[in-house]
Amino acid sequence: MDGLTYPEPDGDRIFLPCPACGQTARVDLHGERIAVRCFAACDPEDTLAGIDCDRLRAELRSHKEKRAERPKPEDGAGLLDDLAAFVRRFVVISDAQAAAVALWIVHTHALEAAEETPYLAITSAEKRSGKTRLLEILTRLVARPLATSNISDAALFRSIANDRPTLLFDEIDAIFGPKARDREDLRGMINAGHRRGAEVRRCGGANRDRLEVFPVFCPKALAGIGTLPETVADRALPIRLERRAPSEAVERFRRRDVEPEAAALRERVERFAAESIAALGAARPELPADLDDRAQDWAEPLLAIADLAGGEWAQRARRAIVELRGGEPAEDDSIGVRLLADVRGAFETLAADRLSTADLLDHLHGLDEAPWAEWHKGKPLSARGLSDRLKPYRVRSRTVRLDDGSTPKGYKREQLEDAWRRYLPANPASIRHNATTRMGSGIAAETDPPQDRVVADSEEAENPRRERDVADVADRGAVDGAERPISTADENVLPFAGRHGAERPATAEEEAEIDRLREKFRSHPVSASERSSGQKSSESERRREHSA
Repeated sequence: MDGLTYPEPDGDRIFLPCPACGQTARVDLHGERIAVRCFAACDPEDTLAGIDCDRLRAELRSHKEKRAERPKPEDGAGLLDDLAAFVRRFVVISDAQAAAVALWIVHTHALEAAEETPYLAITSAEKRSGKTRLLEILTRLVARPLATSNISDAALFRSIANDRPTLLFDEIDAIFGPKARDREDLRGMINAGHRRGAEVRRCGGANRDRLEVFPVFCPKALAGIGTLPETVADRALPIRLERRAPSEAVERFRRRDVEPEAAALRERVERFAAESIAALGAARPELPADLDDRAQDWAEPLLAIADLAGGEWAQRARRAIVELRGGEPAEDDSIGVRLLADVRGAFETLAADRLSTADLLDHLHGLDEAPWAEWHKGKPLSARGLSDRLKPYRVRSRTVRLDDGSTPKGYKREQLEDAWRRYLPANPASIRHNATTRMGSGIAAETDPPQDRVVADSEEAENPRRERDVADVADRGAVDGAERPISTADENVLPFAGRHGAERPATAEEEAEIDRLREKFRSHPVSASERSSGQKSSESERRREHSA
């Protein structure tokens, strides 16, 4: 019967063209009784006269049977609950971690609705913490899983282009570690593959003379010991695992028992994703303000899934992501930001609106887990080093007047507030007091690395060309006895010459002597002739010391 339509969910009401006028008519079936109504107000008898009632009843029975066979829409909240519970049966993880993993599993099946994909960073301090077990569970639940343990880089690139799989990396430290010099292509793919449309270009062909373009956007789970490089960790949902304690029990993971249950869960995930692609693509979820811009980008597809699932998942997902990423201490991207945080801590601890350079350095050197007390080759951070590190943030030392009336060089709170607001979180406690990994250095051990490694090239950073900076002493080449003003700026490289005239950093004794001379110059200005005589005497003393 042409033109039949069945409104949902009421299958006992049918709409069809009125046989009398051709306009829409509604037919209600109540058992064997049929009631008709034409929306053009035709006589019901005229409308009913043109309807084959027996055929209409047969159409209705067929429609009801098909509707009974069709599965009900998947309950998103119940599905996420079941995924989180399934993972926690075999791996010791927190509720927030289980919620994040459940959302990420669904995300791999709904990738077409996302512009960004978060990496799932599964890390631990030591082996036997559950990383490989979690990857085994993911293999049975995510979309198109592809383990990368035994695949060439070329095959991996082509697999992403052809299938857009979910990549599961185990022992990722072998790729990002300092000895992995031959894995540049793979590192480039991981760094770029978080955003839709990302591509890498490589030379291919028999003679490597043909340019090939490979899309690299796909979900990736990265498991390894230590921490990921900052460029990757900044785009990752962190799942930090710990070795199971004797009191923490989990089920034994027997594949023959687990796989049927996992397959049923995966079918439900596939069904939910297929039903939800359009809604997820149109979703614009509210993003937590506690996350930085980059974290908000990759959290958006996960929060869209949680909002669509309904129930308590909208709030549960936001709490989980903020706890795992926004609420944990930030492992920031430079030693400069670490310095800003510790300087802010000094102002807060000392409840001051201005600090002399000496007082600020005393505080920094006293921080137990900070690198400042042994900044370079066992020597503490100097006033010159502090100044050089703060200059990129438009912060320079200036003369400050203290409560005792003295006017040393130092810093005011108002100079630093703009840098604090731009580079630090609002809560001073959220800055991590661990040494951070250098950009691109790979997986870092959890223990504090040697300072030479953490602040590599700090000597060059403080004085890149080893140039002489003698702004705070009289010019030794002054013409016609002219005097140059004495500045109170602290220096790290003082104008001392070695046996062959090469400059070197001042020793502690020499720095103390310079400080004494500065105070003398402030209190008792000397003439050019006196200064020249003093310089000659000092040079003679230094030559005798070097000879000794």
